[in-house]
Amino acid sequence: MRMTQSIPSNLTHHFLIAMPHMADPRFDHSLIYLCEHTDQGAMGLVVNQPSDLNLTDLLEQLEPELDVAAGQQCQVFNGGPVDRERGFVLHRGPHQWESSLDLGPLQLTTSRDILADMARGHGPSEALITLGYAGWGAGQLEQELADNVWLSCPADHHILFALPSAERLGAAARSLGIDWALLTSQAGHA
Repeated sequence: MRMTQSIPSNLTHHFLIAMPHMADPRFDHSLIYLCEHTDQGAMGLVVNQPSDLNLTDLLEQLEPELDVAAGQQCQVFNGGPVDRERGFVLHRGPHQWESSLDLGPLQLTTSRDILADMARGHGPSEALITLGYAGWGAGQLEQELADNVWLSCPADHHILFALPSAERLGAAARSLGIDWALLTSQAGHA
């Protein structure tokens, strides 16, 4: 099934849905939230690929004396293949931490202080932690979209923060009127 879509010039705050024929196994069945998309390139976070780590695991490495409060545990996601040792927290709410970038509807924080606040129960109420990110050079993402490697749709905060990670890809596809389960990686010809 060949999907065609017009490619907006700026996909910031959009989801990228990896098509079933995705050749790069690092992005197989991935849903990416695009934090930034300009003529210089794009940066996003895979939001549906949980790692084996959680907040306690990160804090054992960064601040071993800090205990995670009951009910404050959260999953860490594999955010992408670039800079896998670097952490990112995508969240809603004011940017009050040492290193936060205002993305408009969301914030992206890279400083340790947000993790400590999250462990104490003082962090943002909606947050997603990733290690690593996905990046594209100038024109690279546009070419991949033209080659039907990805579908894009406006990001939905409910999908991002309220749904279990295993349901996010299908929900994003449904927002385009597509049943993810019916897509196939086999090319067909009419």
